[in-house]
Amino acid sequence: MEIKSFKFLLLLIITFVIVFLMNYIGNSRPDKLQTAIMNGVAGMVGITIGMFFYNRGKNDKNPPQHFD
Repeated sequence: MEIKSFKFLLLLIITFVIVFLMNYIGNSRPDKLQTAIMNGVAGMVGITIGMFFYNRGKNDKNPPQHFD
């Protein structure tokens, strides 16, 4: 999955909504909105970094050599 694709944007939105709702509904502290937003954004950043490392080696013109 490319980072600049529509499917990835949809994955980010779904990730934010799920993490946001889990934190907003399950939290009873007065700052639950700020905490839920920060956790949702952190989940989006984590997915983006993970997909960056996952896609880094794809379409590589110089793959690693096999020394067998």
